[in-house]
Amino acid sequence: MAPIAVEQPAPVQSAFHEKTPAPTHPGLLQVNRSAQEFGSSASSLVDLPAGAVFAKITTATPAKKAYTSVQTGPDSHIELNSDLVFCNHSCAPTLNFDMHNMEVRVVDNRPLKAGDDLTFFYPSSEWDMDQSFDCNCGAKECRGRISGAKNMTSEALEGYWLNPHIEALLKEQR
Repeated sequence: MAPIAVEQPAPVQSAFHEKTPAPTHPGLLQVNRSAQEFGSSASSLVDLPAGAVFAKITTATPAKKAYTSVQTGPDSHIELNSDLVFCNHSCAPTLNFDMHNMEVRVVDNRPLKAGDDLTFFYPSSEWDMDQSFDCNCGAKECRGRISGAKNMTSEALEGYWLNPHIEALLKEQR
């Protein structure tokens, strides 16, 4: 008796190996993809002075609080739907995510150079994060456990640019 031919399903590709989508900010940032969970990042392709607008946030959609969302108000979040989602946390950030004005700016205390990692201080927009984590940014001012501004002291937040909704929630908490 001859063997029966059985059609095998095509192998499933992981999200990492699927076709890479077209860049949303070509010439501005480079996405550095990693197979390691939470290992992908973004780096700058441009030099900009301190305080300059890096990008406008134009592709966002309303969302529920999630590890990929960004908080825009006391009870509102968005998904960026762009390569900006690859900007990671750092306690010595290169960018400020200004959710009130829907723009990303270079921090006020130093310029951005091509090749710099694109990072922002998550508690500057996040009150109570969906997933807290132990920071490993390596900055001398590293704050350790990052879970949102709600769980940080005034001293730990001192010197950071904060979104208006975070400032209002801190004032309300005190």
